[in-house]
Amino acid sequence: MTTENNGGGDPGTAESAPQVDSTGPALPTRGFGAYRRFWVTCLLAFAADQVTKEWIAARLPYPTYGQPGSIVVVSEFFNIVHVGNTGAAWSLFSGRSLMLSLLALATLLAIYFWRRALALQVRTVQIAFGLLCGGIVGNLVDRIRHGHVIDFLDFHFGSFIYPTFNVADSCICVGVGLYLIWSMRNDPTKTVPTESSGPDA
Repeated sequence: MTTENNGGGDPGTAESAPQVDSTGPALPTRGFGAYRRFWVTCLLAFAADQVTKEWIAARLPYPTYGQPGSIVVVSEFFNIVHVGNTGAAWSLFSGRSLMLSLLALATLLAIYFWRRALALQVRTVQIAFGLLCGGIVGNLVDRIRHGHVIDFLDFHFGSFIYPTFNVADSCICVGVGLYLIWSMRNDPTKTVPTESSGPDA
């Protein structure tokens, strides 16, 4: 039996091998497995956020701030409280929960559609966006269930009171920071998509 080579070259050379466009849609996709670090990080961040909020809701009535009522962890520095935020970080856009909920959904969709441009196949990026998305979903669930985001971490630095926040807020900040650090050291547009094809993807 003979092997026909329509390309005119040696069938054993790279010319006859299947070509893969590293910038196109050739990124290997394996469902959950292709982005497993993203999904695991996202689920863990979401679970940690919701578990802590459920504990706060069961332990302290709403609203609880200051004494008596709040739990003093470190005197004049760190308290556990139970307050609500209808806005974004630092109470920006207060009273606009619907707008912020739609913005959260739009952000999640944007991350999904631009996942290749964001280099989501890279392990570090998967962790960063897992934290970010887990935090976004955690606060979104709060807005749907309660009409506000549950905040409970209350820090005081002398006369300065840091805006009360929660686990989801922390995950969002860490995720954004991690991605910014990674992107300053790497060029997402030049990241080879086939990184996800290896056993460590």
